[in-house]
Amino acid sequence: MNHDDPTLDPSRRSWVPSANQVGADFPVQNLPYGVFRRAPTDTPSLGVAIGDRILDLRVALEHVAMTRLPSAVREACGSSTLNPLLALGADAWHAAREAVSTILTEGVGSDPPPEGWLPSQAEVTSLLPMTVGDYTDFYASIHHATNVGRMFRPDNPLLPNYKYVPIGYHGRASSVVVSGTPVARPSGQRKGGAGGAGEETPTFGPCQLLDYECEVGLVIGPGNNLGETIPIGKAEEQIFGYCLLNDWSARDIQAWEYQPLGPFLSKSFATTLSPWVVTSHALAPFRAALPARPPGDPAPLPYLDESGLSGGIKLDLEVHLLTAAMRQSGLSPHRLSRASFLEMYWSPGQMVTHHASNGCNLRPGDLLGSGTVSGTTDDARGCLLELTSRGRHPITLPNAEVRRFLEDGDEVILTGHCHRDGFASIGFGECRGRISG
Repeated sequence: MNHDDPTLDPSRRSWVPSANQVGADFPVQNLPYGVFRRAPTDTPSLGVAIGDRILDLRVALEHVAMTRLPSAVREACGSSTLNPLLALGADAWHAAREAVSTILTEGVGSDPPPEGWLPSQAEVTSLLPMTVGDYTDFYASIHHATNVGRMFRPDNPLLPNYKYVPIGYHGRASSVVVSGTPVARPSGQRKGGAGGAGEETPTFGPCQLLDYECEVGLVIGPGNNLGETIPIGKAEEQIFGYCLLNDWSARDIQAWEYQPLGPFLSKSFATTLSPWVVTSHALAPFRAALPARPPGDPAPLPYLDESGLSGGIKLDLEVHLLTAAMRQSGLSPHRLSRASFLEMYWSPGQMVTHHASNGCNLRPGDLLGSGTVSGTTDDARGCLLELTSRGRHPITLPNAEVRRFLEDGDEVILTGHCHRDGFASIGFGECRGRISG
């Protein structure tokens, strides 16, 4: 971590008053990227969140700080998606960040940006930050893997490969949607309950055991050529930033279909992303080593050994639920769980390195999901499958409603925050999705 990076200076304040409020997700030390449209017929613009506003990078290109950037970086900042900037690599990312920080920081040598450069987040439409070419979902939380495995294999919850291999599967990029997009309840083949037991013949119909998964998304930068690998010491250079990710799951469909090849229709109907990508630069103060592996666990194989690297992130994640009845009564969302992304078994860098270890080529805009983030306590379980023990122990909400799995009208809200003494706290915004029948 570069302690001398001026863009991380906790004493910096923004021209935008809402960015300076205590607890603001988007202070001037954060500067996450997204894509938005001012009006339905407008061309989408790349933007940077600052307080409750957005710096429109396309119109900000005329600022002197932006004119000093290399032409390729300027061109990327004027694009309608993050992909061109992702392809340029870490030096370009940092140059763009320094220019944006100069524009938005009070007293750094320029006047406040014009009002027209800073539309309100509430008055624009957020779009997917990047064009997702490929999406891979991992299973990197040992607490989640153990909790779920115990439901189906009480005496042997973890399969023999788990502590050696970052387990993952290839998801569906076409159904990745931005926060706020309605999620239609999927239909599929089901056989009995969540465990797949019951009737001998499956039936087809709407999912009855619909669930969310609280995850963190990794947004890939330049990537690698086909046939090349990404060494563990270089893996972090490939990660532009991180976002919140909800990998919705149809548990009854999943239980019937997942053997022998893994999830298919139970996952491909929707994956929701938060609209803001928090950059690796902004997360530098919150890096830390993952917890030591328990005695007796195997050390990672040499190609995954990140000894001496701060591979984890001190990121607190929360899941909130707002039902249709709660919304109608004016009640606030109810927090279901809180967990730390630092408690993962496999780090983001290990996921990237393993993904490319066979020569698979990652490309700018590729999305990697961490898998459900769960902790050691009951209130740190990142999905309803865990929280309700496959529906056996339902949750009673403050208005006396009961939930085993999601019902139509339920809205799931993910949030994430980073805190560390001596640095400005930052947030990830919200990742929302409401279930429609």
